Amino acid sequence: MSKLTLTLNKRTGRMKIMNDSKILGYQPGNSFIHALNATTKMIFLILVSIACMVTYDTRFLIAICILSLILLKIAGIKWKQVSFIVKFIIVFAVINILAVFIFQPTYGESLYHSKTVLINAGYFTLTAQELFYLLNVSLKYICSIPLVLLFLLTTNPSQFAASLNKIGVSYKVSYAVSLALRYIPNIQESYWSISAAQQARGNELSKKASLGKRIHGTLNIVTPLIFSSLDRIDTISTAMQLRRFGSKKKRTWYVAEKFSLADYLVTSLAFILVLIVILLFKVNSGRFYNPFV
Repeated sequence: MSKLTLTLNKRTGRMKIMNDSKILGYQPGNSFIHALNATTKMIFLILVSIACMVTYDTRFLIAICILSLILLKIAGIKWKQVSFIVKFIIVFAVINILAVFIFQPTYGESLYHSKTVLINAGYFTLTAQELFYLLNVSLKYICSIPLVLLFLLTTNPSQFAASLNKIGVSYKVSYAVSLALRYIPNIQESYWSISAAQQARGNELSKKASLGKRIHGTLNIVTPLIFSSLDRIDTISTAMQLRRFGSKKKRTWYVAEKFSLADYLVTSLAFILVLIVILLFKVNSGRFYNPFV
């Protein structure tokens, strides 16, 4: 084997190790959260996310933010496992917040029925009310993102499908959800593998390259990856049809799990949080907590 080939292999190997941490998918673990039933985690995610999206009570949102970050710590989720997607979402969130301020900088005043000027800049005058409203919008992202990441990283797709079927969801739909959760990490892995191979061949796609070159290189990878993914889907679909998937009304699951005491407690906590939001509606006379009164 030539010296050049060895160098390329070493570089590709290093890139693969670095990019493996960017794969967003199920990560086995022994934490309390990993041991929960997949359906419990889904119920908690849906109910708490809805509660956070509906309310603008800053106190409740801060409490859920702290709870979400604690749960990430308990699950043993490391920053390098979620840094890529978190940075992407932060950029999107910042753009969204700026857009909200640019298109309606006086929205906070109409919500909280008061005006405290912080920076006087004509149309773009910044008030404490608008800043407070934007803070609440930001807190909503901080509440939801850790919960979604927690679900994706601690939920075994097969167990999730079995749990969905157990609560009455069609096993065809359950299996489709399981395949989707399994396929997300596969697509990411394929992307990073191709990217590493391209860089090993001298086509720089890292931060060292210009933004235009990185976008062009990414499009060159994503386009064929989409078509190859469609081919894989067709292959899987044909294989399932040949095995007569869906011909029976019911099916058994190898990894089906029963609800434990912890599952019932966590589900109860989710409903309690929803009830708290309903109570806050009455206390605040609406969705918004107004500290300016």
